[in-house]
Amino acid sequence: MTTTTMTAEVRVTARARIVGWMLLLVGLALAGSVAVTWSVLSARLDDRVDGELTHEASKLRSYARNAEDPATGRPPANASELLTDYLVRNLPDDYETFFSVVDGRAERRSAQQPPARLDRDAAFVARAARARTPAYGTAPSAAGEVRYAVLPVRVAGDRRQAALVVVQFRDIQRAEVTETSQVLGFTAFGALAVAGLVGWLIAGRVLAPIRLVRQTADQIGESDLTRRLVVRGNDDVAALASTFNRMLDRLESAFAAQRRFLDDAGHELRTPITVIRGHLELMDDDPAELEETRALLMAELDRMNRMVTDLIMLAKADRPDFLTVGEVDLADLTVDVVAKARGLGDRRWRVGAVAEVRVLGDAQRLTQALMQLAANAVRHTGDGDMIEVGSAVRDGTVLLWVRDTGPGVAPHDAGRIFERFVRGGRETRPADGAGPGDGAGLGLAIVASIARAHDGTAYVESPPDGGARFVLALPLRPAFVPWADDADADTDADAGTVVVPSPAGETRPGVEASGGVEASGGVEAAR
Repeated sequence: MTTTTMTAEVRVTARARIVGWMLLLVGLALAGSVAVTWSVLSARLDDRVDGELTHEASKLRSYARNAEDPATGRPPANASELLTDYLVRNLPDDYETFFSVVDGRAERRSAQQPPARLDRDAAFVARAARARTPAYGTAPSAAGEVRYAVLPVRVAGDRRQAALVVVQFRDIQRAEVTETSQVLGFTAFGALAVAGLVGWLIAGRVLAPIRLVRQTADQIGESDLTRRLVVRGNDDVAALASTFNRMLDRLESAFAAQRRFLDDAGHELRTPITVIRGHLELMDDDPAELEETRALLMAELDRMNRMVTDLIMLAKADRPDFLTVGEVDLADLTVDVVAKARGLGDRRWRVGAVAEVRVLGDAQRLTQALMQLAANAVRHTGDGDMIEVGSAVRDGTVLLWVRDTGPGVAPHDAGRIFERFVRGGRETRPADGAGPGDGAGLGLAIVASIARAHDGTAYVESPPDGGARFVLALPLRPAFVPWADDADADTDADAGTVVVPSPAGETRPGVEASGGVEASGGVEAAR
C-alpha cells in the first residue's frame, strides 16, 4: 500500500508581506520606544531616590547644628532626644519612612504607617547599628526592594551609638513607572493595530492594479486576449498597468497573426498538396505523361513556394522591424518602379505625375507594394493597355498609385479586395503567362500591410474613363524639400497631380522615363 503525502503550498500575498513587514518595523520601533521610556523613567527614579536620601542627610546635619529643646531652649541632651525631635518635626514623603536606632535597637519611627516595617527586621536594624559613617544601600522588604541611608548621630557627652535610617520604597515607586510603561505599551499596541488595519486598506488600494494584473493574466488564454486593465492615476502602478495593456496589445496582435497564418496556410496549401498527391497517385510510366505531370507538379510547387513566401511576409508585417525607415525621393521611386515593372508584361507603361519631395519611409517596401500593384495590373490587362504609376502630395498626404485601363473592380469587391485570399471578380485576360486564377490572392493583402506599417491605407478607385486606380495614401513625413515648401506647391486640378516649382521656375507634371510625351500630359515609357 502506497501512501501519498500531499503538501499544500502556503502562498503569502504581496499585500500581507507589505503589511507584515510594516507592522514588524513599526512594532519594533514602538517596543524600542517603550523600552527606552521605561529605562529613562527608571533611571530618573533612581536619581530621585538617591537625591532624596542625600537631601535627608543634609536636612539632618542642618537640624543637628541648630537643634534646641522647645521647653528649655537648650540643645538636646543626648542623641535619642535629637532624633526624636527630628522625627517629630520632619514628616516623610509618600513611599518613604524614617526611624531611629539607638544602642543597637530601633527606638522611634515616623508617624505615617509605612508599606513595610523595616524597624522590626532585626537583621536590617543590626546592619544599621553597625554603621559608623553614613552608609547607602539596598535591601529586601515585604514591599519589595528598598533604597536606604544610615546617618550616624553623635551628641557631646553621650556615649551611646545612634543613627537615623531613611528608607525609600523604590519598588513601589517603580511600579508607577512600570504602570506608565504598560499604558504606553497598550497605547502603542492599539496604534499598531490601527496602523495595521489602515495599512492593509491602503496596501490593498495601492496593489489593486497589480492584483487586477494577476487576475487578468490568469483569465487570459489564447482564445481571449481582449481584456484590458483600467488605468487610474499616474504613479508607478498605473505605469505598470499601461505597460501590461501594451503587452497585451502586442500579444493579441501576435496571436492574431499566428492564427491567420495557420488558417491561411492550412486552407490554401491543402489544395496544391491535394493536386500533387492526386497526380502522383495516377501517374504511370508513359514518358509524355511523366513530363506533363512533372511540369504540372513543378508549377504547383512554385505556387506553394510563392504562397509561403507571401504568408511569411504578411506574418512579419506587424513586427516593429518590418520597416527600415529612411529618406525616400518620391520622384526617383516613381520612375524606378516604372523601369522595373516594364519586364512584367508588354504594356504601355506610363509615368504619371511625380512629387518632387523627400519623405521618411521604407523605399524597398514601397517599391515592393507598387510592384505588387503593377503585377496585379498586368494580370488584368492585355497587350496595348496602359498602366500608369504616379506620386503626389495633397493636403499633408503622400499618394502613390498604379492605374490601368483594364476591366476595373466591381463596387462590391472594392471593400474586400485587400483581404487575404480574396480575388477580384473582374474578368482576367491571360497575358504573359499570367492566366486566370494565377496567384493566391495575397498580393493586395501585402500592399495593405505595407501601407498600414507606414500608418497609411490602401484603396481602389474607379476612374470615370474606366479601369482601376490602386492608391497608397500615407501620412506626409517630410525629410527634405529641395526646391520649395509644401505650401508653395500648386495643385493641378485637371490632371489631379501635384506641381512643384523647379529651380528654373518650371513645373513638372510628370517625369520622362524614356520615350515620347503623350497627349494627356504624362510621359510614356518606351517598351
